[in-house]
Amino acid sequence: MTERKPPGTSFESWVDKQIREADERGEFRDLPGAGKPLPGLSAPYDELWWVREKMARENLSSLPPSLVLRKEAEDAHAAALAAPTERAVRRIVTAINERIAEGLRRPPEGPPLRLGLFDEEAVVRAWRAAVAARLAPDA
Repeated sequence: MTERKPPGTSFESWVDKQIREADERGEFRDLPGAGKPLPGLSAPYDELWWVREKMARENLSSLPPSLVLRKEAEDAHAAALAAPTERAVRRIVTAINERIAEGLRRPPEGPPLRLGLFDEEAVVRAWRAAVAARLAPDA
């Protein structure tokens, strides 16, 4: 829609004409989401909705880097305890320990990190106990 509104034509009728002509050309066929309700219609209005959606799409965070690392450590610990094999547990713990060690060498922005390296053997023992508990017959 690059043409300009002709002088003397009301804006509404000009827009309606543009939409009708585009519809007749079939430009609205096969649009993604066709026939589905608009997302978020029932949610209260948020002026920054587009910022939040962009951040979610780009996987960005508004948290300071130190808090992001704390959350990653928490998630990694949970993932290690739910891992399918001991090798996976050790790989997860090693990876997060590398990130934590880097954070301790060069403290990230934000509140104090307050994290220590995970004891790999302690996490493996906890994983083994969790696996044994899952495999134990109900008594």
